[in-house]
Amino acid sequence: MSLSAPRAILFDLDGTLADTAPDLAAAMMRLQSERGLTLTAYEHLRPVASAGARGLIGVAFGIKPGEDEYEDLRVTFLNHYAEALAVKSHLFDGIAHLLEDIQHQQLQWGIVTNKASRFTDPLVPQIGLQDAGCVISGDTTPHTKPHPAPLLEAARRLDVMPSQCWYVGDDLRDIQAGRAAGMVTIAVGWGYGGHVAPSTWEADALISTPAELIALIRQSQAS
Repeated sequence: MSLSAPRAILFDLDGTLADTAPDLAAAMMRLQSERGLTLTAYEHLRPVASAGARGLIGVAFGIKPGEDEYEDLRVTFLNHYAEALAVKSHLFDGIAHLLEDIQHQQLQWGIVTNKASRFTDPLVPQIGLQDAGCVISGDTTPHTKPHPAPLLEAARRLDVMPSQCWYVGDDLRDIQAGRAAGMVTIAVGWGYGGHVAPSTWEADALISTPAELIALIRQSQAS
């Protein structure tokens, strides 16, 4: 596999850099408990963590956006989550070393997430991602992924061409956004999207460990 050498690596946050599902699920379970409901098992909540409130409410309550009660559930869930953002959330194994290696190679890196800045701003430094060259949240631009606008804004802030960026994510929307932005796309197999076959997303590469990304970057620089 031969990929163009990057000047910047951009990452999705939830499910790619960090395992935030435990705290997202805890906020949802708190909401269920307050309403006297049986708690949804964690293993059913975890796969939809990347979809945020929409996905978690759908699984836990069977309610979709636009339906009665959805907005009230969403607001209360997000308030609960804001109160306990980084209790159990942590970087995936190998991510800290990956980011160190990227910096050692004098490449820039940044975060592009659909998570609102209300959550990303306090969460990022608490889980060890404070060295990011940019953090683009879901409300930084008028659009969220799969629209390319957030990724293009990240490239602008890092002063690199989109074609010089790699975008790494665990969700189909990440790959769609990266492709639309003209970036090299890397799908990861360790996040929350594995249950929907990332091999079908038509990413430029599919990796199963952060170490494989290090190898891809070095290979691109040597070719």
